Amino acid sequence: MAAELLVARDGDIATVTLNRPERLNALNRGQWQSLGDALRALSADDTLRCVVLRGAGGKAFAAGADIAEFATERADARQAKGYGELIHATMQTVAQCRHPTVALIEGACIGGGLEIAAMCDFRVCGESSRFGVPISKLGLTMGYGELAGLLALVGRAVALEILLEGRVFGAAEAYHKGLVNRVVPDLEVERESYALARRIADGAPLVARWHKQFIDRLSPRADIPAAEWDQGYACFDTEDYREGVRAFLAKTAPKFRGR
Repeated sequence: MAAELLVARDGDIATVTLNRPERLNALNRGQWQSLGDALRALSADDTLRCVVLRGAGGKAFAAGADIAEFATERADARQAKGYGELIHATMQTVAQCRHPTVALIEGACIGGGLEIAAMCDFRVCGESSRFGVPISKLGLTMGYGELAGLLALVGRAVALEILLEGRVFGAAEAYHKGLVNRVVPDLEVERESYALARRIADGAPLVARWHKQFIDRLSPRADIPAAEWDQGYACFDTEDYREGVRAFLAKTAPKFRGR
């Protein structure tokens, strides 16, 4: 069985690949853990100058969470909190990587995939790429840790539009919303992403790390009380959550009751 996360290196540029192409790289617990472990190791490597994140198969960066494991991994708020803490830790590891990061986006970049891409420093996508966070149709909330990256990237109005409407939209709209840095023809995504990584890597590495550090220090960060942070998992105890997951797996429309 192939590894679900691959790490490769070409000189001073590393590539981290989500490797579940048969599931459009839908993210499971093992991948969240492996991604965090990989980024921590790469961040500590002073010989690196840039990290590229991508999905295998050419059809998706990542099509969101693996809903099939929700019944065993996120059955209620208590269980979801443990899973959510893992996701948050991985998201922060991506965001705090000492080296610049580039998200190479082919195809679908949905839900958790978009959350990861938002934590990267640059995002390059193809013209046919699709974006969105349709978790309102699952009866789910985006936790504080993941929401911070989206909010910092696009601001309040766009973040609310993405989350409340739950619509999947194209690359041109993603660029207009500020979700991606550039849109290129589908066949040019890989070339342009690595050309960008090469331009970054050719710069002074200490300067790149300092600029990331300085900008992070200037970015406002809310101090969320622990009890309020835990509200991010309350949705997993609702009937709407159970209905949303049931409907998704059954490929039917959910009937939410607000309880």
